[in-house]
Amino acid sequence: MSFRFQIGLLLLLPVLVVGALYAFGAAVPVPVLGRDYVVRVDLPDGTATIGLPDIAGPSDPSRPLVVIDAGHGGPDPGTVSEGFREKAIVLGLARALRDRLLDEGGIRVAMTRDDDSFIVLEERAEIARAMGADLFLSIHADSAGEREGVTGASIYTLSENASSEAAARFAERENDADIINGVDLSGQDESVNAILVELSQRRTSERSALFAELIQREGQGMLQFHPEPRRSAALAVLRAPDVPGVLFESGFVTNREEAERLASVEGRERFADAMARAIRVYLARQSLEN
Repeated sequence: MSFRFQIGLLLLLPVLVVGALYAFGAAVPVPVLGRDYVVRVDLPDGTATIGLPDIAGPSDPSRPLVVIDAGHGGPDPGTVSEGFREKAIVLGLARALRDRLLDEGGIRVAMTRDDDSFIVLEERAEIARAMGADLFLSIHADSAGEREGVTGASIYTLSENASSEAAARFAERENDADIINGVDLSGQDESVNAILVELSQRRTSERSALFAELIQREGQGMLQFHPEPRRSAALAVLRAPDVPGVLFESGFVTNREEAERLASVEGRERFADAMARAIRVYLARQSLEN
């Protein structure tokens, strides 16, 4: 190593150290003509909470609140097939349902996302909990892989023991949605998830099952269901221990005919009609119990 290089490195080292400290937001004393000046950069607030969406509908906080979750979004398109993207289809369905509930009145509505943004799975359920939601609905669309002719909607409720091998595979796929391009975005410890599941109250599970039953009942003749529409799986998005909720698989994006129907104005309106009726019947029953 040459003498000049050593001298240059010695002179450059303090600059590098100061630059690194500056980048991490530390207060850095800088001597200037015999006086110390401090360069200070604010760090992000580590106590910041999840940003909550706006609530539409009645201003009366006693009115029931439904949180609608359009699955995937942003860099996570969900299932993609022949020009259709799950994230766009389910956002259209979610908006149609929101508009229907607001038009009919009496129910407050919030959406976890109303644009092409990405939200971590656990945050979706946490949004519903933080807002004190009375009901949580996560909307998705399925993939049948290479199988042809598979069609129909499914209704998932939370279960630690998946109800079938197919449900287990679905849960694994959906729970991996936080990993984009090999980067884990969730930042959640598995033990935390386990605790949340253990804290799931029996009453919440019963209410979720009731809501799933009502969706199937009110959707008859309006929606096309899978031959086995009622399923359960260990889905991270449903792990709010005190908010009843279901994940609704609206159909198969890999079935072009069904994807076209779900993306159409008519398909969105039929979904909104059936789901809004199920929601209103569910909330009416809960008000009688309370």
